[in-house]
Amino acid sequence: MLSKISQLREEAMAAIAEADSQERLDKVRVQYLGKKGELTALLRGLGQVDPQQRPVIGQAVNSLRADLEQALADKGAVLAEQEQAARLAKEKIDITLPGRRPQIGTFHPLTIVLREIQEIFLGMGYEVAEGPEVETDYYNFEALNIPAEHPARDMWDTLYTAGNTLLRTHTSPVQVRTMERMQPQVPIKIIAPGRVYRRDALDASHSPVFNQVEGLVVDRGITFADLKGTLVLFVQKMFGKDRQVRFRPSFFPFTEPSAEVDVSCIVCNGAGCRLCSQTGWLEILGAGSVHPRVLEMSGYDPTVYSGFAFGLGVDRIALLKYGIDDIRHLYENNWSFLKQFRTE
Repeated sequence: MLSKISQLREEAMAAIAEADSQERLDKVRVQYLGKKGELTALLRGLGQVDPQQRPVIGQAVNSLRADLEQALADKGAVLAEQEQAARLAKEKIDITLPGRRPQIGTFHPLTIVLREIQEIFLGMGYEVAEGPEVETDYYNFEALNIPAEHPARDMWDTLYTAGNTLLRTHTSPVQVRTMERMQPQVPIKIIAPGRVYRRDALDASHSPVFNQVEGLVVDRGITFADLKGTLVLFVQKMFGKDRQVRFRPSFFPFTEPSAEVDVSCIVCNGAGCRLCSQTGWLEILGAGSVHPRVLEMSGYDPTVYSGFAFGLGVDRIALLKYGIDDIRHLYENNWSFLKQFRTE
């Protein structure tokens, strides 16, 4: 019996020494010390041993168990240290390599242009006014001298939500709301930036959603000359002092007289090219003196007060300012395109 215990010791110690992973070491533990292990079988066989030899055999078995448990623990510690060293070597970081700079974002070109527009008009004493993007038919059309069935509504074919509620086609309703809120107080000098919606297909020059800035001035003695001076100053600050400005007669239901405002082409400087259709001019906004009917509906006496209004598309200004040939670039969130406008 003692010789069998001695042989079992040699085999178990050899198996522990050969184990090269925690998984194999656990198998050795089960093989010799498990419920059905070889050492457990020896203990169960003590009942068949001569009573006089039983104490000696029992002591030898217990001694073997203690030695195996210690050997397993020592080997487990060695394997754990080896595995940790291997993991650290695999995850080693070369601290001598240059670091990776995090990507720094930039303002969107529309945000850059909108802020520049606001700074220009704030410098001229204007205030920023805002209003709801979901409007009523009254503020979007009727209060702007565009009653129901008026053919001018076709110019602003829009998206209705329910009944007389719609997505605003311009920020002109902000002008009406401001006049109603402030009347009869003057002067009124506001710009109204915000998103507007029209039932346009998305192509190189149109979008069903775009950004607009409208302006309104109401006071005593405001003339069309004041409008021209304001817009010429704006164009020169936005596009440079050498930029030429042209006013062409036009029609808007809420202004009279009305004009389209053009600037000399930013590419050919008025000589004529593909961008300006060989005309030398690029349209940037519409403007005019506030129609007496609009003043009257908002609570102002048109025989006492007058004013002017204008509206421009931020998207169009951005296209012209940066020479962008497709409006869709502004909405595709392509980092290769947007990073060109980084200001750092």
